[in-house]
Amino acid sequence: MNPRFHAAIGEAMSRLRTADVAGATAALQRALSGEAPEGRRRAEDSRASSVGFKAPLPRRLGDVLRTLSNERGQFKHPAAETKRGPDASDDDERFCQRSFQAAAGSVTYKLYIPAGHAERELALVMMLHGCTQDPDDFARGTRMNALADEFGLIVAYPHQPRSANAQGCWHWFDTRHQRRGSGEPAVLAGLALELAADFKIDRKRIFVAGLSAGGAMADVLSATYPDVFSAAGIHSGLPHGIASDVMSAFAAMKGTSKGVHPTRETDGRKIIFHGDADVTVNPSNGKMVFDRAQSRHGKLPEVLTDGMVNGRRVTRMVRGPATGPATAEYWIVHGSGHAWSGGDNRGSFADATGPDASREMIRFFLQS
Repeated sequence: MNPRFHAAIGEAMSRLRTADVAGATAALQRALSGEAPEGRRRAEDSRASSVGFKAPLPRRLGDVLRTLSNERGQFKHPAAETKRGPDASDDDERFCQRSFQAAAGSVTYKLYIPAGHAERELALVMMLHGCTQDPDDFARGTRMNALADEFGLIVAYPHQPRSANAQGCWHWFDTRHQRRGSGEPAVLAGLALELAADFKIDRKRIFVAGLSAGGAMADVLSATYPDVFSAAGIHSGLPHGIASDVMSAFAAMKGTSKGVHPTRETDGRKIIFHGDADVTVNPSNGKMVFDRAQSRHGKLPEVLTDGMVNGRRVTRMVRGPATGPATAEYWIVHGSGHAWSGGDNRGSFADATGPDASREMIRFFLQS
């Protein structure tokens, strides 16, 4: 790093520690203009006057930007070497960045590996974040990694980059990404199968869950790859095929869609969460996902219950046979908006109040 730049930053840090904001600001301005820190500047000016040198001229904006680009990341505050964030732990190596390449495309993802995984019967849960989120944010808000240690889950968090979509949304509304064998569904299903093979996970123990656009893509995967994903969790999402472009996507989100493209009947089990105060994705979408969750065994009996869970009124509808696991569950969280129920408020789009959607999804997934 440029020694003058480093020294000026150090001076600014020292002045901030003594609440000298004006002095710190001046030090940063000198750093960007190419000047030395105040003490060194006085000494250099003295030496320059004795040998005829002139003080350095301020650099042009382009020079400053190039310097900042070259030196970005080289400077560290002394405390940065030891300070850890609230989510840091000694198990960081178990939550790592990976990538997957397939004929249909590629995806980067974060992978959480539970403690003692080599001795456990594992399950795989693919977690699809919503728009503007990323894997770390989604993991924090859903607290799924804690459940991974408890239940023995390999958790994959695929990342939709802004280079693919300006808001980081999965393309659930694009017909190119609504079919088996192409686009995002093919890539995500391929990733799930590769991870299942790597960790020797039974194909009946592969699941997918998502929030908002991620929830909508989870329903796409449930419809297009029922042989890969045994069950899906759709939180504040939309049904597969309800939109075919951006305009129809907005209509669907508002609850004013004029029609739904039917999907084929599948065995895919689904658990749906939706807040009835959601103004981003109309709650009618959650009910639609539940109504379309079918079984090859025909119409099944339904049970409706109503009560309070962790401070919120909840209506729960369960459809299933008299014995065995439910085919579908629909949780209406009254008063909740567009947020993961029972989540960690440190994550975006998470509401700590209400039923723990993550735990209920895992309970639903692992029923047999």
